[in-house]
Amino acid sequence: MQGRLSDAAAAAVRGLLPSYAGGNLSSLCSWADGVKLRYPWSAPLHYIDTPDRLCSYTYDRDCKDEDGVMGRCVAGAINNYTSQLLTYEATSPSTQYNLTQALLFLAHFMGDIHQPLHVGFTSDKGGNTIDVHWYTRKTVLHHVWDDNIIETAENDYYGQGVAEFVDALMQNITGEWSQQVPGWEECSKNQTTCPDTYASESITAACDWAYMDVTEDSVLEEAYFGSRLPVVNLRLAQGGIRLAATLNRIFS
Repeated sequence: MQGRLSDAAAAAVRGLLPSYAGGNLSSLCSWADGVKLRYPWSAPLHYIDTPDRLCSYTYDRDCKDEDGVMGRCVAGAINNYTSQLLTYEATSPSTQYNLTQALLFLAHFMGDIHQPLHVGFTSDKGGNTIDVHWYTRKTVLHHVWDDNIIETAENDYYGQGVAEFVDALMQNITGEWSQQVPGWEECSKNQTTCPDTYASESITAACDWAYMDVTEDSVLEEAYFGSRLPVVNLRLAQGGIRLAATLNRIFS
């Protein structure tokens, strides 16, 4: 999605990325998962727990960690790191914040908040405690949405792997979805980013698609894969579009 960045945003991203990233933000989008042990405080920032089967999200009720500390959820984290990045000045490095880490956290959390089961039910930890079979392999429902659907799509449809998968998404963005893209990019009330909108969409998708017709030890095969893959594709596209739009607003 770096191709959708304005010149100013692209320059800021290049300036903030560590040299080993080669100017490629997507190469470090999983960085935040790898630092949970080093930064244990960051673990609750990857998700939102909502009341079971209500299928709704509100910031004041739901954006808190297990100790009840407000703002410690993925929506709060997106707001926080967006605010930090708004202090960026190309000419003077920030002394107050580590803006490289802020960029990497924001990029990752923008993906997480679009994965429907990162805004799931409290009792099953977003599908992490629901055991299922993906075809013949034992896994949990959360992992199906994090990885298995995408991996199966790559294996079945995209011989070149992730690059070809991304190309197909980009073609949809400029083709089938092109009329919807401006609406995805916008935030109401002149906000720089609007994670509450993204979270509300995710819990709706979790109820309508991820949790639907799944029970403990369900075997999920072709029917589930074929009907859920379009939802995964849409959320991946929206996450990328909205990350680019947010970065464009931050660095404008």
